[in-house]
Amino acid sequence: MRAMVLAEPKPIDEKPLALRDLPVPAPGAGQVRIRVNCCGLCHTDLHTVEGDLPRHKMPVTPGHQVVGLIDATGSSVGDVREGDRVGLAWLHWTDQTCKYCQHGSENLCEHARFTGYDVDGGYADYVIAPAAYVYSIPKEFDDVHAAPLLCAGIIGYRSYRLSEIARGRRLGLFGFGASAHIVLQLAKHLGNEVYVFTRAQAHRDLAHKLGAAWTGSAEDKAPELLDAAIIFAPAGPLVLDALRATRKGGIVALAGITMSQIPAMDYSLIYGERVLRSVANSTRQDAREFLELAAEVPVRSEVQTFSLEKANEGLLAMKQSRIEGAGVLKIA
Repeated sequence: MRAMVLAEPKPIDEKPLALRDLPVPAPGAGQVRIRVNCCGLCHTDLHTVEGDLPRHKMPVTPGHQVVGLIDATGSSVGDVREGDRVGLAWLHWTDQTCKYCQHGSENLCEHARFTGYDVDGGYADYVIAPAAYVYSIPKEFDDVHAAPLLCAGIIGYRSYRLSEIARGRRLGLFGFGASAHIVLQLAKHLGNEVYVFTRAQAHRDLAHKLGAAWTGSAEDKAPELLDAAIIFAPAGPLVLDALRATRKGGIVALAGITMSQIPAMDYSLIYGERVLRSVANSTRQDAREFLELAAEVPVRSEVQTFSLEKANEGLLAMKQSRIEGAGVLKIA
């Protein structure tokens, strides 16, 4: 099979992913093999490729927004079968025995493994996954438009939940890429007024097209204080901008897996019972709830496609904010 493999982290403009011919893997007990049709591009992939995250498996095939068909199953697989169309997300496996798993927080599992980071992911013709960690894809979505839902959508949904925004309140989105453009649609459907803070005019235009009440840059003063905010861009200074824009008692949720250094701040920015909250991974329940809600909305993901061999170019375009919406590799 073909796979885009990372042997050593490097800046993406140095094209660190290389096309390799690898043996087709066989599923073990409790596992399925997915023939990959599409795989979304994610900032976490970029952070893995460029070495912003601690090194885990190396070499590794990135990719954790996988849509494809199950073409083989191992023993002890009962809930899915060959031919099922499924999605595979960032959370690959949890131990179900640690204190976090035992209390409903498997996203914080002490021994969790993640797709495209601890195990090979979906920048390939085939990928192996535990059957208990794949998701049925709603019929409302074709493969290309379903792929961004598997991380951008799921982590966006968890960030939205943890912002504790109530119906009819104002939500701010800082940064407007794959995840934010999905959350905007979700928030509108649930009765929120959405303000978008982003530098790129093309992203502002897309936000207005999707129903944003207001757009501007992070330095601009919105016409009203926010009730909650979600930061998607991995830029620490945005924390200060979001806190300034949020009312007393509001929550600022940080959706990224990593972020540049947060500058020192005056206590007055956090005073007034404002809450700054990180968002770490997601649970399988988050995924199931979101996919059901996404079909209800229905969410329409804006996508730009690349071939498997163009994975480096796709990640570079994402880093340079040249993708409106989400990038997706078309593989099969």
